[in-house]
Amino acid sequence: MLFLPPIRRTRWVAVVVLGVAFLCVALAGGPVGAEPPLRMGPYVVDSARVLDQGQLDRVSAAVDKLYTDQQMRLWVVYVHDFNGMSPQAWADRTATMSGFGARDLLLAVATEDRAYWFDGKLPSRVSDSALDTVLTGKVEPALRDARWADAGVAMADGLDSAMRGGGVSIRPLLIGAALIVLTVGGLVLYSRKRRADRRRAELAAARQVDPDNSTALAALSLDALQARSKEVLVEIDNAVRTSAEELELATGEFGDTSATPFNNALANAKSAAAKAFSIRQQLDDDIPETPDQQRTMLVDLIGTVGRADRELDAQVAEFDAMRDLLINASTRLDGLTRDLVELTGRAPSSETELTRLTTAYPASVLAPVRDNVTMARERITFAERNIDAGRAAITQPVGKQGAAVAAIRAAEGAVGQARTLLDAVDNAATNIRQATDGLPAALAELRADIATAKELSGYGGVDLQAAIVAAETALTTAAGTANSDPLDAFHNAVTADNALDLANAAATDRKLAAEELQRRLDRALTNARARIGAAADYISTRRGGIDAQARTRLSEAQRNLGAAQQLSTTDPAQALISAQAAADLGGRALQEAQASVRAWENSQPPSGTAQAGAVLGGILIEGLLRGAGSATRQRSGGYTPGSYGGSSGSRRISRGGRF
Repeated sequence: MLFLPPIRRTRWVAVVVLGVAFLCVALAGGPVGAEPPLRMGPYVVDSARVLDQGQLDRVSAAVDKLYTDQQMRLWVVYVHDFNGMSPQAWADRTATMSGFGARDLLLAVATEDRAYWFDGKLPSRVSDSALDTVLTGKVEPALRDARWADAGVAMADGLDSAMRGGGVSIRPLLIGAALIVLTVGGLVLYSRKRRADRRRAELAAARQVDPDNSTALAALSLDALQARSKEVLVEIDNAVRTSAEELELATGEFGDTSATPFNNALANAKSAAAKAFSIRQQLDDDIPETPDQQRTMLVDLIGTVGRADRELDAQVAEFDAMRDLLINASTRLDGLTRDLVELTGRAPSSETELTRLTTAYPASVLAPVRDNVTMARERITFAERNIDAGRAAITQPVGKQGAAVAAIRAAEGAVGQARTLLDAVDNAATNIRQATDGLPAALAELRADIATAKELSGYGGVDLQAAIVAAETALTTAAGTANSDPLDAFHNAVTADNALDLANAAATDRKLAAEELQRRLDRALTNARARIGAAADYISTRRGGIDAQARTRLSEAQRNLGAAQQLSTTDPAQALISAQAAADLGGRALQEAQASVRAWENSQPPSGTAQAGAVLGGILIEGLLRGAGSATRQRSGGYTPGSYGGSSGSRRISRGGRF
């Protein structure tokens, strides 16, 4: 047993105590090491111990001010590192463990990893550009300089400032309009510029108004409402078409049951879009409305589209979770490669068929599909590039493979459009063959009806006589163009026969026999389907350059075709009228779509690249229309592949990186 004198024993005990105390202090005050995701307690957590008490109070005060001013909860956490996880995964897990909702935002900073992540649902009053200004202009510079408290304060103050500046007041617009009226005298050019500026400002204000806020919408000018209505029609039509393409792929993968909620949302959006297009058609027809009637209709149109858009957006998160393209990215890319091989093999035969048709028929007959093979090859090239990019992306480490998602979506869209373009060439040949085969019977029936009408000429009056003259003119025209343009010849013969049938029925005060009327209706429906199908294919594969007018005509044509099909068994006479209207509107839709594409092409710099073709096809769309910011929707040159959801995309924000 060791014996120590009392004094030396006391010193030895003191040394031991001091050593233990030093070890405890070192353990408490030293680096805490990796920090796993946590459930947030206070609004500001400094696990990395980089803030003194004064700095901690500054960040807490800024966070409290944001909540007082805007009722938004910002949580800030400083850790040494993200425990080997990606910044996004760490932030997502922390948000989930903390039970965050729609008004909770999280800024996570790893001081030793020198990485950060900002996560949460961005408030509607904060634009993507405003968020970028806060993150890249204020937060990141502070983090690079190790000004940890300044970064947290900048995040809170930046959001507060952006939300205060997000409201739109129409008072400055009214003052500007009054000034324009006062200065209109001799400043013609200046006043024109001011009017243009005012329209742009009003349209910008209209874009900020909640579509459900009918009072705020009604306060806007008619010009702003008219312009905004056309914008939202294009946006919802693009959103519905892109969502339908994405949903068709997802249904094939996961089955009808899993896709049911998304199908329901899409069906509701289509119904709302059809209603909105119908309102636009009424505004565009020859029957004028008073300004108050126009305002009421436009507010209804914008509100209808807005609600449909939100219903689609509400399904985005679940849809993306279901279609997590990274899980089977390699298998998907292999399948897309097989699709490209099949499409590449189809292109020469489609080109041969198109050449044959071009030789046999005038250019006007084949205008809707003239460029389809060329455009299909552009889509194939674009898809090949994205498949290569996707394969390169999935070789990256976990957490850095996000580019594969955009590449796969872009490739899927390009493959789908290439197939539609080649199918349209085959459909054109089928439509021409159907018209050619059906034309002799249509002409024979038209001749027989003309003879019947002449026998009834004493009873029909001027209406029957006019119908006879029109039918004879149509018969001569159709017979003359039967070989060169069978589609128009068939259309003219069917149209004239329908009109003559109605005149005969009125003159004899009887209705056509059900079988005769049904035959005429079948031909009218075939004609309408062909014209609407051609217009729909054209718009779908060139939607990036087509405005609301052509889409409105197509929507109205489809509505009339649907009515004709629904009435075909209960009221065939009315169904015949609707089918004829559908055919006429389908033709107008195609003409207006072609004019819109020509205007779009004239406004673009010469390129002929696959990228330009993808923009025209609507595969790549501007970030403004679909939203931006998520890991799966990074912008590239201002464009991003379309995806399921509304025109503005989800407002869920998840951004960050190294500093």
